[in-house]
Amino acid sequence: MNMLRSDLPVLPPNMRDLPIDSRGYPVPFFVPSIDGSHDFRVADRQKLFRCMTEKLCWICGKSLGRRLIAFTIGPMCAVNRISSEPPQHPECAEFAARACPFLIVPAMKRRSTTMTHKAPAAGIMIERNPGVALIWMTRRWRVVHEHNGVLFQIGAPIKTLWFAEGRAATRSEALEALDSGLPILLKYAQQDGPEYRAELEDNYHRTMRLLPQD
Repeated sequence: MNMLRSDLPVLPPNMRDLPIDSRGYPVPFFVPSIDGSHDFRVADRQKLFRCMTEKLCWICGKSLGRRLIAFTIGPMCAVNRISSEPPQHPECAEFAARACPFLIVPAMKRRSTTMTHKAPAAGIMIERNPGVALIWMTRRWRVVHEHNGVLFQIGAPIKTLWFAEGRAATRSEALEALDSGLPILLKYAQQDGPEYRAELEDNYHRTMRLLPQD
């Protein structure tokens, strides 16, 4: 049996039944077992369907219950209020924001060249690590069906927590992550017409009001 890494935050109760990989990281519910090993870059489509229909946490796999739920997203998803991943328990989402190597190491990139089971997310994937993760807590969400899968429309925020390098992000860090990704969204908005660009700009200013205050 593998042991949990000593440098990780305390596991939330709902995550304590998850298996531990050879590096000492808990294996999230969504990660499939492929030839006896776990590739954290891959999401199990069957488990995505179960999370949608059974209202299960994407990270621990247990019932979300009738309470506040969370999405772990990047700044651009905050602008669009869209997530490619199902909701999670807030405490599971915060553990991920503090412990996931991709989320806490800004220079880290998802290496896809060695992936043998690629399953791209629905919608348009922005290939970058923004260096900042946002936990968006809400009570409302709905499934949006796209031609290549499903996305999740997230409701109005009850609370937001911004993280960088596994700690609370500063306002300047969150603003840099937001502004550096905006040109990517503007590029797609321009292709869709002026009304979409105007909507994007409104959404950007709405997101600005959610930045940490330091």
